[in-house]
Amino acid sequence: MSILATIFKKNSSTAAPKKNVEDFMSLTRVYFQSVIATNLGITNIRFVPDVANFKRIFKIPTQGGRLGQGEKSASRKMMMQDYGLSENFFKEIDSSVKKHCRTQNDVQSFLFMYQGFSQDLMMLMGTLMQWKLRVPSFFKGALRAMTEKTVHQVCTRQVWKKDDVHKTAASVRMYRERLGYSEQWITEYVYTILLLAKKEPKPKNQEAPKA
Repeated sequence: MSILATIFKKNSSTAAPKKNVEDFMSLTRVYFQSVIATNLGITNIRFVPDVANFKRIFKIPTQGGRLGQGEKSASRKMMMQDYGLSENFFKEIDSSVKKHCRTQNDVQSFLFMYQGFSQDLMMLMGTLMQWKLRVPSFFKGALRAMTEKTVHQVCTRQVWKKDDVHKTAASVRMYRERLGYSEQWITEYVYTILLLAKKEPKPKNQEAPKA
């Protein structure tokens, strides 16, 4: 888990830890699981493994004797400070979890649905934006506008020329309708990941095989 590596580096160096896609995704899972634990009154911490890691690493105290409350507040605060996410981003997650996770039996299918949505969404956005992703990171406003426009197309356009794009776009719309996320939420989620990905170092080329 990248959060673990970040903490170890932080303890051994005075330099601030770098924010990256993996840490963002980890914190997102922590928030989802914290909301689920709070809403359903889950007491077995093994049921929410990302929350367990987060709680242990950051030494989050249990609030009000309920698992998830302290972790929900801490992860939310961290994501707002580090990634600039809005209040509405978390409100929509809360609403989606409340709608779909009425019992513990609903949790796995809900998380599986969200994972499918996230994977299809990012794969589709990468395909549709392509050259736009080469826009320098300091043109944040332009990248945000491009992301918003592409998300709107994905959410409203019914027909695409390429079969694979058409199929994936239809899948994303289906997931979005079931999960209940707005275009604004999707834009904020995608934009954050794209911005972080652009800041990450490109993988080095593999060494040429020896003669």
